[in-house]
Amino acid sequence: MDHLITLRKKLSSYVTDKGYIKNVPDEIYYEVLCAWEQWTGAGTEFYRALGFSSAQLAGIVGKAKKMKRDGLFPASEFKEVKVESPVVAMNSGPCQGAEILLQDGRMLRFNQVDLLLEYLKKSA
Repeated sequence: MDHLITLRKKLSSYVTDKGYIKNVPDEIYYEVLCAWEQWTGAGTEFYRALGFSSAQLAGIVGKAKKMKRDGLFPASEFKEVKVESPVVAMNSGPCQGAEILLQDGRMLRFNQVDLLLEYLKKSA
């Protein structure tokens, strides 16, 4: 929550007398986008947490998303996990290893649960 308070203070310095948010630097767009992507609640709650209306911040979030698509912000911090030892297949039974079903329908399969745990630790 502390980062939202500091972000609110940063954004409030760019509010005009009429209530518009103008002349925001790219760094603050990036901070708003990061906070938006980490927010787990509803969008209106995010706007309220920052102390602005949806009309004020929706344009900021939209422009930040466009800037990210255009490559103006650094790439995500995802790092590939490489397994050093070769994976040997275990017993060919119905309960072999572990599987993770991702939201987009893709599935990750791990022959050993230890590899799954290593993947989760390194990707967190």
